[in-house]
Amino acid sequence: MTRPTLSPTSRSTPRRHPERARADRSELDAVLDAGLICHLGLILDGAPVVLPTAYGRDGDTVYVHGSSGSRSLLAARPEVDACLTVSLLDGIVYARSAFSHSLNYRSAVIHGKAGIVTDLEAKVHALAVVTEQLAPGSWDYTRQPSKKELAATTVLAMDLAEAAVKVRDGGPSRDPEDEAATDIWAGVLPVTYAWGTPVTADFVDPGLGVPTHISERRW
Repeated sequence: MTRPTLSPTSRSTPRRHPERARADRSELDAVLDAGLICHLGLILDGAPVVLPTAYGRDGDTVYVHGSSGSRSLLAARPEVDACLTVSLLDGIVYARSAFSHSLNYRSAVIHGKAGIVTDLEAKVHALAVVTEQLAPGSWDYTRQPSKKELAATTVLAMDLAEAAVKVRDGGPSRDPEDEAATDIWAGVLPVTYAWGTPVTADFVDPGLGVPTHISERRW
C-alpha cells in the first residue's frame, strides 16, 4: 500500500539544505523503525528539557515510556507541545576543507502534542510496541508486566501527522577553492553497527541457551 506524502507545516519544513528533505511517508517510517533511542523535547517549568528514551512506532503513532514519577513525562499532556527526534548516523564525510566536512545521516523530527495513555489495554499494547522496537521477540518470550509495574510506568503517545525527514548520503562536495589541494584525501568513512556476543546473567542456569530471537538478531 502506498503511504501518503508528508505535508510539513511551517515549523516542520526544513530550511537548511531543503534538498535533503524527504516527502514520502514511508521514509519517515523507515527512520523510526531503524532507531532504538529517541529524544523527547518539551518545556518543563518554563525551561526546555530533552529526554532520551526508548520508543516504538505502531502505524501513525509513536510511543515513549518512563517512570510514573518522571516530571518530564508527566508534563507532556495534550495541552503541551512536544518534539520527538530520531537520528541515525551512517558515515563521516571527509572533504578537502574542514568547512565542508559533513555527516551522512537519516533523521526524523516529529512535532505534536504528547498525551498520556490511560486506558489499560492501550497501555499494555503500547508497552509491547516499545519492547518489540528495542528487543524484538521479547514481549511474548518474557513475563508480562504486573499491575504494580504498570502503575509505575507512564506511556506517552504522539501522532505522526506533523513530521519532517532529512537524509544526507553520498560523498563530499568538490569545492573550487580546493581543486589544487590534490595531496588531501577526501571521501566517506562509513559507520556500521553490529551486535556483540550475548552475555548470560550469572543467575541463569548455564544449561539454558540464548534464545534465537537474541542470538540471531541482525541490524
